[in-house]
Amino acid sequence: MDFALPEHLPGLLAEMDAFVDAEIKPLQDEHMQYFDHRREYARTDWENGGVPQRAWEDLLDEMRRRADAAGWLRYGLPSKFGGRDGTNLDMAIIREHLAHKGLGLHNDLQDESSIVGNFPQVIMMDRFGTDEQKKEWGEALLTGERSMAFGLSEPDHGSDATWLETTAVADADGWVINGTKRWNTGVHRATHDLVFARTSGQAGSATGITAFLVPCDAPGFSVPFYWWTFNMPTDHGEVELKDVRVPSTAVLGEVDHGLEVGQTFLHENRIRQAASSLGAAQYCIDRAARYASERVVFGKPLSVNQAVQWPLVELQTEAQMVRLLVYYAAWHLDRDHHMEVSDKVSMANYRANRLVCEAADRAMQVHGGLGYSRHEPFEHIYRHHRRYRITEGAEEIQIRRVAQRMFKFGRS
Repeated sequence: MDFALPEHLPGLLAEMDAFVDAEIKPLQDEHMQYFDHRREYARTDWENGGVPQRAWEDLLDEMRRRADAAGWLRYGLPSKFGGRDGTNLDMAIIREHLAHKGLGLHNDLQDESSIVGNFPQVIMMDRFGTDEQKKEWGEALLTGERSMAFGLSEPDHGSDATWLETTAVADADGWVINGTKRWNTGVHRATHDLVFARTSGQAGSATGITAFLVPCDAPGFSVPFYWWTFNMPTDHGEVELKDVRVPSTAVLGEVDHGLEVGQTFLHENRIRQAASSLGAAQYCIDRAARYASERVVFGKPLSVNQAVQWPLVELQTEAQMVRLLVYYAAWHLDRDHHMEVSDKVSMANYRANRLVCEAADRAMQVHGGLGYSRHEPFEHIYRHHRRYRITEGAEEIQIRRVAQRMFKFGRS
């Protein structure tokens, strides 16, 4: 068994670092009001629901434009989309590498923008869209001409997605949708919302749910407010749909089989999130170890104390184990259908997301008062990554998925 990185990756990572130093770091330095301890205040439009400031998002757009022009943004996409056919293993290693570099415009945590993009919507459209939908959406999703929020969660339903109360009823040549959605990330700028609604069957049934591409300017579609969160700014809107009419062409995938579309979105995200959490955790561990070696207390380096050493050694060991697990899951994703390896993806996801929270907390403790301040990045890393223990499948749901495979629940 060969544990070496694929031979093309070391050189590619070096090229990527050179691009960041030449193109992205100078752009960041020109807009320092959005970084370090000033970031949250400058990035947030406090008087407009707490959504991101448009100037901040324009900066992210410019970062992505430069990355796309240099051939990095679409790296993980198939060549037919202008990508470089990057594998899941490639993407895991790259996302870990970028997060390990620390906070910055190259891989910003706030809205998961990176010089190497993650495009689950493009994969969903390619896998489930009609020829006409692919024509309308393919390149438009990459350029930003079109964008979609993700309307799965509801006020009374999150992880229990098969119990959705939002309904869609067939009417003439289309559908009429009624319901309320929660945590519609990115809806403040989206052209459409991918709304999941029950179209047949009983509550709790995995079949009978359909995915609809709903224009955000459709009559009856409204965003009454945005949820303010642990990490600001917020782009997580509450969405109300009152007799919203869409044509039959708004259906993405098959009628009554919309959860298959949703699963694709979640699996594409989970392995990337796991890799990013791992990289951020390693950053926190490295910074804490370096500070402990430099900080002199009671006449000697802080690092000579076993109370400081041992927790960091435990985290370093955990990081190495999680790294092997993330790479293993990504390797399997490149070879098997995503549902066949969903338990491995779940293992990697929940362990990596838990690890980064523990590593950020320990880095704060080692740094003392400085670690708790916003002049160090650990509180920001913690507040961002803490969400992943809930979103895209809470860690309890991830563990349940592993248990399903272990105990063969739901299988004859």
